[in-house]
Amino acid sequence: MLKRMPPMTGQPVQIEIRPALRDLHGAVHAGAFLRERRIAFDAGLADDRREFARIFVHEVFHFAWVRLGNARRWSYEALLVEELQRRGRGELGWSAEWRRRALEPDDARRRTRRWREYVCESFCDTAAWMYSGVRAHREYTLARRFRDRRRRWFAQPDIHRRISI
Repeated sequence: MLKRMPPMTGQPVQIEIRPALRDLHGAVHAGAFLRERRIAFDAGLADDRREFARIFVHEVFHFAWVRLGNARRWSYEALLVEELQRRGRGELGWSAEWRRRALEPDDARRRTRRWREYVCESFCDTAAWMYSGVRAHREYTLARRFRDRRRRWFAQPDIHRRISI
């Protein structure tokens, strides 16, 4: 899975496995603790290599998101605004999907916290779709034309050649 990802630069990130991992919303597969440079994975993922790969890439890209810089984050945000304007539906993972469904009509325009959290989760889910090696998944509900646009966005040289975590 690491061979499929762009080269990474940055300080090490500690990985830990925990039983019955939860957050404020309930049971979760994993969680990234950015300030602590740590990712916790639920022990149940150990039995499913494909799902672990997908979740691993998603969590690593949380570290990339915070180091991406405003211009790149706003560029990705603009891509999502255009998807919404074109009535795009679906997502590339449940963490973005449920946040997208919870959006209010003016969240994007106002750049609310709900919108910004959705954008981040969409970025991480898209990275997982791109780099995990999992080509098909029940959570991949975004239409092909929008997937293609996201793939092109991630193919930009400063994204695809190296990520800073």
